[in-house]
Amino acid sequence: MPSSSRNTWLFVPTLYFFEGLPYVLINTVSVIMYKRMGVDNASIAFWTSWLYLPWVIKMFWAPTVEMSATRRSWILWMQLAMGLSLFVAACSLNTPHFFILSLFAFVACAFISATNDIATDGFYMFALTEKEQALFAGLRTTFYRLAMIFGSGLLVYLAGRIEVATGNIPISWMLVLAAAAALFLLASLYHRFMLPYPTTDKRSGAVGAAETASFVEIVGAYFRQEGIAATVAFILFYRLGEAMLLKMVSPFLLDSIDAGGLGLNTSQVGLVYGTIGLLSLVSGGVLGGWLISKLGLRRCIWPMVLIMHLPDLFFVYMAYAQPSVGLVYPLVAIEQFGYGLGFIVFTVYLMYTTDSRHKTSHYAISTGIMALGMMFPGMISGAIQKAVGYQIFFIIVCIMTIPGMLTIPFILKYAENKAA
Repeated sequence: MPSSSRNTWLFVPTLYFFEGLPYVLINTVSVIMYKRMGVDNASIAFWTSWLYLPWVIKMFWAPTVEMSATRRSWILWMQLAMGLSLFVAACSLNTPHFFILSLFAFVACAFISATNDIATDGFYMFALTEKEQALFAGLRTTFYRLAMIFGSGLLVYLAGRIEVATGNIPISWMLVLAAAAALFLLASLYHRFMLPYPTTDKRSGAVGAAETASFVEIVGAYFRQEGIAATVAFILFYRLGEAMLLKMVSPFLLDSIDAGGLGLNTSQVGLVYGTIGLLSLVSGGVLGGWLISKLGLRRCIWPMVLIMHLPDLFFVYMAYAQPSVGLVYPLVAIEQFGYGLGFIVFTVYLMYTTDSRHKTSHYAISTGIMALGMMFPGMISGAIQKAVGYQIFFIIVCIMTIPGMLTIPFILKYAENKAA
């Protein structure tokens, strides 16, 4: 039975806010920052896509986190390390070699963040009773999403305002990253006093042959599941078009009209994509979850998939028409709402791809494959856009949504069998 001398409301929201914030800083805000710093689209897409890698492979050092120290200790040290790494990234931005130096700092941040994810999710299960875990499941997701809005919305907006006030782009991003670093240092201090000491959160001992064998068996059990080939194809291809789109949305919004973009400034991107867009994404996700719970996956999957992918055509329209910002706001909001709705289909299906004996580990494997499916398309998206321009690029994005849809007939029967 978990033992806690702390009010759960005092640490669950902050734990998941500071779990979500690094992810959005590393994978979304970095793209906007590098674009404003003058890095070309191909380099941005290729190198920032590598930052997904720690989330792909985090399952391999999860046993080390469990065996070497308490999850509470890992959380405190990882938040401290995140603050220091972000501070290094901030300091690198005013140097001639800012791109490579900051990229190394973000690589460190990515590994730290993936490790913190492992520790935080484990701590949640140890510090809360099963009843509390169910009660706070929605709250943790809400604060994770709020962190994304804070990072890609408020911080990007703030960077834009500082750009205007100072006329100095590197300084604006240095200040924003330094502020984020300070928040993580404060979070580590706060959690040192606020996190409870669950009696079950103990170091498990060294990783030995038995644990290694167990890991091999868990992975083997995953790949022996019925219909696993269709499942892996679905996970890899369902977000193929979206993976390419995500890396190029911010550069498209920021690029000048002459370069084929929409000519928005940094603050406008923070509002359009980081705030309004993310709020629409969350709303779509909430509605999608409710609909599937009421109607079932089979009845919802095709309408939701189409609602997810058809709004990608808005970017084709915007690339050709280059509309004013007043029209960009609703178009991006609708596209993100559809993405949130369709992504719930993906999330629910991932839950079905778990053996009842290894739910946590199998979900981690599925999300690792998902991150792999995001990484490689993202890496080549910038080079493709550079070669063909935004107009043809967004047409290619729409075409790349088709392979994922072709896998759906193969997974439906399997999903129903697992859910039964």
